[in-house]
Amino acid sequence: MEYGLLATWLVLYLLLLYAGGTVAGLLFPRFADRGLAFGVPVAVSILWLVTYFVGRLSLALGIWLGVAVLATATVAMWRVDSAPDLKAYAETAGVFTVAFLFVVGIRALDPAIVPIGGEKFLDFGLLQSLVRADSLPLKDMWFAGEPVAYYYGGHLIAAILTRITGTAGQFAYNLSLAGFYATLVTAAYGLAGAVASERGLPRRLAAGLTVFCIGFASNLSTPAKFVVWLLPGGLSQSVAERAGYELKGLAAGPDSFSYWDASRVIEDTAADFGTYEPGAALVIDEFPLFSWLNGDMHAHMMSTGFLLLAAALCFSYYQTPAAERRRRLALLFGALPAVAGIMAVTNTWSFPSMGGLALLTVTVAPADPTTLLPKTAGQRLRLNGPGQEGVRIGMGLVVASGVLALGLLWSLPFWLGPASGREIAVLPDRTSLIELLAVHGLFIAPFWLYLYAQTGRAVGRSTARIVGLVTVGTAALAATLDVAAVGLLVPLLVGAWLFARSPTLDRTVDAVPALADGGDRPVGFEAVLILAGAGLVFLVEFIFVRENIGRMNTVFKTYMQVWVLWGVAAGPVLAWLLTRWRPSGERGRAWTSVGVRAFVALLICSASLYGVFALSNHVDAAGEPTLDGLAYLDDDHPEEAEAIRWLGETTTGRPTIVTAAPADYEWDASEGKGASAPSSLTGLPTVAGWTHEAQYRNDTVYDRRVDDVETIYTGDASEQRRLLEAYDVRYVYVGPAERARYDEVTVDQLQGVTVAKRAGGVTIYQVRPEYF
Repeated sequence: MEYGLLATWLVLYLLLLYAGGTVAGLLFPRFADRGLAFGVPVAVSILWLVTYFVGRLSLALGIWLGVAVLATATVAMWRVDSAPDLKAYAETAGVFTVAFLFVVGIRALDPAIVPIGGEKFLDFGLLQSLVRADSLPLKDMWFAGEPVAYYYGGHLIAAILTRITGTAGQFAYNLSLAGFYATLVTAAYGLAGAVASERGLPRRLAAGLTVFCIGFASNLSTPAKFVVWLLPGGLSQSVAERAGYELKGLAAGPDSFSYWDASRVIEDTAADFGTYEPGAALVIDEFPLFSWLNGDMHAHMMSTGFLLLAAALCFSYYQTPAAERRRRLALLFGALPAVAGIMAVTNTWSFPSMGGLALLTVTVAPADPTTLLPKTAGQRLRLNGPGQEGVRIGMGLVVASGVLALGLLWSLPFWLGPASGREIAVLPDRTSLIELLAVHGLFIAPFWLYLYAQTGRAVGRSTARIVGLVTVGTAALAATLDVAAVGLLVPLLVGAWLFARSPTLDRTVDAVPALADGGDRPVGFEAVLILAGAGLVFLVEFIFVRENIGRMNTVFKTYMQVWVLWGVAAGPVLAWLLTRWRPSGERGRAWTSVGVRAFVALLICSASLYGVFALSNHVDAAGEPTLDGLAYLDDDHPEEAEAIRWLGETTTGRPTIVTAAPADYEWDASEGKGASAPSSLTGLPTVAGWTHEAQYRNDTVYDRRVDDVETIYTGDASEQRRLLEAYDVRYVYVGPAERARYDEVTVDQLQGVTVAKRAGGVTIYQVRPEYF
């Protein structure tokens, strides 16, 4: 394996952790580690913002100016504050290193950047395009001459680090993947620890439980199928039928396990999706371990560190006393919108969540939100009773709107690019209770138990039992009425909201440290994270973005956010249940302690089954470890490997090429399917690439280009010349897929079209514009 590159990237990340962690002390002064865990996202945010705007002149200038700005900010913080605590840095760096090496190990066993089983060709092509580009905005690799119609902010991060280290793209892809994972896990560790410390809970216990939930745990579909397999034959068949499962995959036995199954739990059967055929696909319900095991470098994964950075900024506001008005305003309208701007370009699906987190935080934070206003205006808005809750919500909405508006300004160049033709639709096919529990049960179970415990402290155990029974009955009734999410999530929303807005209910039991300006409370910032996640799940049960693939993308891009937010909340919640839930009476306390420990142990064991099976299979199927994502070309596509490498290594800049179109996930030359491999693997723009472009733009413009590509290969000479000139084509790629798709290639007969390279089964022609 390429240990030198591995060491180089790890050292770079640890330097970013230190530099960003130094600056983070300004944003998170009340965190237990002063924000060290957010060192990488803070540092990368600085690099990204400078590169994104200066990069319109020169990407190279933007990157190195960003490095200078980060270095200057680090030195400035040393002078006005202090360097990070070395013990805290060592702990945080250790978490990052373990997480980084974990994914490096996974990717080294299966590093291939292939078109099938995900969107690695899209992700790698964007990375290669940015490494090649001289400036922004980025031109589309699958739609030559036009700006890219996809969010590429995360790929820009990978490209910045790739260019700083001088790494070849096929290695940088896998190393970047490991870095994004380690950034997520480390940020989750830091935020969960900070929330736990605020509540007087064991910091490392809460942080460690969160790391497990986010970094290794799976949904509960795998243990459910494992239990079905353990049952006697007739009983297992009966249980599977009642649950709506087929006896396949793990339910049929360990030998039939597929890591893929757990990410396709929810079945989509609604018919109101345009050309979508009911039952043709399952909704994607990924979780982090699956995503990094599968190995796409996709937006929903790369944005997770920034989602937690936004949540951390909200928690920093939550901690800040009302008297520190300027700090609170700076967090809300300075730092948070900048992160929202990065999020818009990195994963547009998560952009609205920036406003949602701001809304919830401002509304339930201990400090009265009217203190954000000038003194006189704030005093006029302060009311007593229910009216004050309305003022809080109103202020939260105003702040959320401001955060999103400023975030739009930070990312304005992105919004001025090609517009999407998608629209919002309502009332999709709703998810069943069993599906919801399979996907979210890891979090919903402890959250329900947590709120039940808080209810017992508030109104007594007897009343809490009645409330619990009524809640369970309501959830069962909702499931029969095809609104399972209402019965499952409304108790979370109502309970978390009421406790978040209530003072401490019993100071003699489990008293918590006083929060800024707000006295003692039964719950802390974990309630905001529970509310945010529950709100997102509830929302996509009734509203979705209309596409010809149903609500797949809506759930796909939303559920990863839910997993991350709930994963951070789960650590402090489980730590509280393990260490602080103390019902009255010695016997009751003893039984509760044993029961909670057994519950947490069962939860951890159940959520670990997927990782055990998946990683075992991954290791068994592995070849020689390497981080080279293109090492497979010589074995799998020997007729094209040399030609593609020649294009990538010989050409400079981003000259336009022509390859067979349309293209998609299949690379089968004998069927005329080339997957736009020469473009996707080099970053060179092709006239018409993957059919995704029809989704990004529209069918008409895409189909027109597909027709033009056919004309270039086989049409009338005058039309060929016109189109080669119109698209500024410099190379025409004629490989096995092109020969299989087009009956007779005639472009080579044009004057000015000469052979540039012959290798294997490929001829690459160079187009000399001076002859046209």
